[in-house]
Amino acid sequence: MNDSSTTARAAWLLPIGAGICWGLIGPFVRHLAAAGLTGMEIIAVRSAVTALALFPWMAIRRPAALRVRPRDLWCFLGTGIGSIVFFNWCYFATITAASLSVACTLMYGAPAFVLLMSALFFRERLTRRKLAVCILAFLGCALVSGWLAPGHATARISTAALLTGLGSAFGYALYSIFGRCAAARGYSTAAITAWTFLVAALGTIPFLRPVTLAAAYRAALALWGWSLALGLLVTLLPYLLYSAALRRMETGRASLLSSIEPVVATLAGLFLYREPLTLPIALGIALVLFALSLLPRR
Repeated sequence: MNDSSTTARAAWLLPIGAGICWGLIGPFVRHLAAAGLTGMEIIAVRSAVTALALFPWMAIRRPAALRVRPRDLWCFLGTGIGSIVFFNWCYFATITAASLSVACTLMYGAPAFVLLMSALFFRERLTRRKLAVCILAFLGCALVSGWLAPGHATARISTAALLTGLGSAFGYALYSIFGRCAAARGYSTAAITAWTFLVAALGTIPFLRPVTLAAAYRAALALWGWSLALGLLVTLLPYLLYSAALRRMETGRASLLSSIEPVVATLAGLFLYREPLTLPIALGIALVLFALSLLPRR
């Protein structure tokens, strides 16, 4: 096996690792939500911790990498506001209007958006195999979420929930597109992540309740630990991995590989919260893994 083949195979671990980290976000979000934080405040905490962790480190170790050319600011407005803030707003709106399973399933229409936009903007080949993998992964996610389980009231989804659900998928996909654009302009993985979350944190300011937030963190000191873990372990780390993946492989392939996330989230629910393992969930996990195995290694 030559070095280039080994490197290409190793690059697979980057988006898969990102998906695994993202899939473990549930317990952290649950703790912050139980303390009274709103969805947008949780986004603000994630974004602020990530930005505050990266900027000082880069200012000391690689200050030149933090410089952004004014003509490239649109890349980070796209990843920060267009993706992080818009995606999360749509996602929470879908949960409110429908259910978590519907929101999760609709969000995982994101790889389809990534494949289409990558073919349009980056001239990536839209092969039948990629489309097949996208469809199989989406069906697997639908099974894992319970959306295709017998008796699930899919017909009751409102138009508003459908639109915000598709909006969350589109916003989720935008990180891949704008992140790829930033990488093509020479910005490092750390710089892309740092500027993305600084912009996202600033974008959430109008939705914050400063007095309520301060009271919550004074009342429960453990929130500081959960907030740091949310920002570092399931936000900073996976976005660094995913941004690195965008520099090493096609955007569509990276997005498909990261769709391991709902499988990990489901397994976390099984082991941490003793949620039941039904036949549709088991079939969905197997289908997602099978779909990812169909992707070409190089």
